Amino acid sequence: MFDVNETLTDLSPLAALMAQAGLPEHGLPAWFAGVLRDGIALSLAGGHASFGDVARDGLRTLAASAQGVADPEAAADHVLAALPRLPLHPDVPDGVRALRAAGYRLVTLTNGSAGTTRAVLGREGLTDCFETHLDVEAAGRWKPAREAYAHAVDAVGVPADEVVLVSVHPWDIDGAARAGLATAWLRRAPRPYPATLLPAAIEATGVRDLAERLGAQGQLIAGEGIG
Repeated sequence: MFDVNETLTDLSPLAALMAQAGLPEHGLPAWFAGVLRDGIALSLAGGHASFGDVARDGLRTLAASAQGVADPEAAADHVLAALPRLPLHPDVPDGVRALRAAGYRLVTLTNGSAGTTRAVLGREGLTDCFETHLDVEAAGRWKPAREAYAHAVDAVGVPADEVVLVSVHPWDIDGAARAGLATAWLRRAPRPYPATLLPAAIEATGVRDLAERLGAQGQLIAGEGIG
């Protein structure tokens, strides 16, 4: 079960689009972190909004503090329209195909839109590798809420401890582990894993590396509920 934003997709092209819209190009990491912060905080407070709506609010805020943005809504539209066209990280296509060929059932679970996920993976010819694409709308809670993972586990009809949540986000790994899922952390950048969070069962540098590690450790991983 793959997270999507930053785990499969590369968000870096959005920086140039932000600059084209008059928004600060260097603001991409802070904007995306703010989207996650506000969406998760809203869930904790008992509310809910879609990823797109929260993302738009964040872009409006950036536009309000940027000089020369005459139309904040148009600026937001310019950036958000690119989400279905984002590229995958280079290791993703081969890694996904290797996992599928090895017999793993693959699905996605995103705080974003399942439709956007379908568009991105379909453009890369990976549609047939995944059984389904899930988002948190039906759960009414963003990851890392337990309800988000429970909804996904119910949707695929597999016991939680037989599902591996694969994510680049430590908070996602921690949430999935607390919900009873096995976990795999993709360490795409040289950053330490937070000591305050539950660790992942397996660590890899990308999806291709994950496929190789699962293949090399098949019996061990199966014994831990991951195979």
